[in-house]
Amino acid sequence: MRYPGLPKALTGALCAGVLAVGTIGAPAPVQAQEMPPSFAPVAKDLLPAVVNVSTTKSVEQRGPMGQLPEGHPLREFFDRFGGGQERQRQLRSLGSGFIVDPDGYIVTNHHVIRDADEVTVLLDDDTELKAEVVGSDPKTDLALLKVDVDRKLPDVDWGNSETAEIGDWVLAIGNPFGLGGSVTAGIVSARGRAINAGPYSRFIQTDTAINRGNSGGPLFDTDGEVIGVNTAILSPSGGNVGVGFALPSKVAKPIVQELRESGEVVRGWLGVSVQPLTGDLAEGLEVPQDRGALIGGVSSGSPAEKAGLKSGDVVLSFSGEPIDDARKLAWLTSQRDPGETVELTLWRDGEKRQVSVELGELSDRTASADVPGGGGDQMAKAASRAMGVQLAPAESQVLEQFDLPSGAEGAVVARVARGGPAAAQGIRPGDLIKQVGRREVDAPKDVHRTVAQALEQGAD
Repeated sequence: MRYPGLPKALTGALCAGVLAVGTIGAPAPVQAQEMPPSFAPVAKDLLPAVVNVSTTKSVEQRGPMGQLPEGHPLREFFDRFGGGQERQRQLRSLGSGFIVDPDGYIVTNHHVIRDADEVTVLLDDDTELKAEVVGSDPKTDLALLKVDVDRKLPDVDWGNSETAEIGDWVLAIGNPFGLGGSVTAGIVSARGRAINAGPYSRFIQTDTAINRGNSGGPLFDTDGEVIGVNTAILSPSGGNVGVGFALPSKVAKPIVQELRESGEVVRGWLGVSVQPLTGDLAEGLEVPQDRGALIGGVSSGSPAEKAGLKSGDVVLSFSGEPIDDARKLAWLTSQRDPGETVELTLWRDGEKRQVSVELGELSDRTASADVPGGGGDQMAKAASRAMGVQLAPAESQVLEQFDLPSGAEGAVVARVARGGPAAAQGIRPGDLIKQVGRREVDAPKDVHRTVAQALEQGAD
């Protein structure tokens, strides 16, 4: 519903043209609408549907004298009196959540409940309930909880994050620092922010005060609908500095529905590594546009390989939907079911091609290895400095580290210098370099050699 006196956005009103001496049809300056007198009506209605989420986790910890080596003269003494014995320590964390169904389904962040032994939900009326984790999705940092109650709970509705504009008023309600039931207001500062917090997510940025404990809480528009899930802050001190990020409802809503239905999220898998198509890359590949996803590598045995996709192909559309960048291709693929056939429009060798691909199922891989790299000879160092990157070989542990397809070949971008040439071109850690110009590369040394030759010839 709509709340009186609360504008959807400070869009301003463009007055009609007026007739004045020497000016025909000149528009008056844009006038912003007045600040809403109060957010009280919407806050009062929404507060009962926002909950506090607390978790506990038991960890084993030895006493300080338990760290003494076996055979130490003091070890036996302190073990006898308990100084070296293992003890259980309770770790606690706090977050927020919101009720999306009167039967007790609650949305929060995955990182709020991760590895928890026990999850407790505190309702607005101070009712404390044990919660069950229905399912969670680390890739979007979402989790769905369920509490058993003998009454219907107040709930909130999902809104449309796609209609949220920069400058729109928004409200955040949550549990900052464990205080509970706190309401803050601000505006949408930016849309589509990529903060390296997941492969599928571009966040709503807001200056609404978001602090520790707000994670998992809702971001409301002035219609009282959830347009985002407060997930992260950008702060050198760990506190609010006016830069917060919320996962858009467009992403969150279908994930929550899938978690409710099956307890997990199953995603389609194409089997390619992709990178942004910059203006320079588009020119080098003779692509008539600078929008699309450039395929850097194709995993062996993947749906992409079976369909004939190749490194250097540029994906222009996915089942008729234009591909603006690499992240959109990953998102659209993840929204399809394994076994589903999709139609891709590609640019290859100066012409468009249509390719049908039957998607596989995406499986999670654990990144555990350190990234090798660095060192090298003078040529490698000079080339790395010129590009502003550090490269690593496409070995199995590196591919796992950056979630790249098994068997991919080329040079992996391990680090990107801030403000360097590579960063300016949109190159990011985890990109796979398959070609430099028209020349294919199999390892970092091939990239270094090609760049070094270009430097010798005076190329930029």
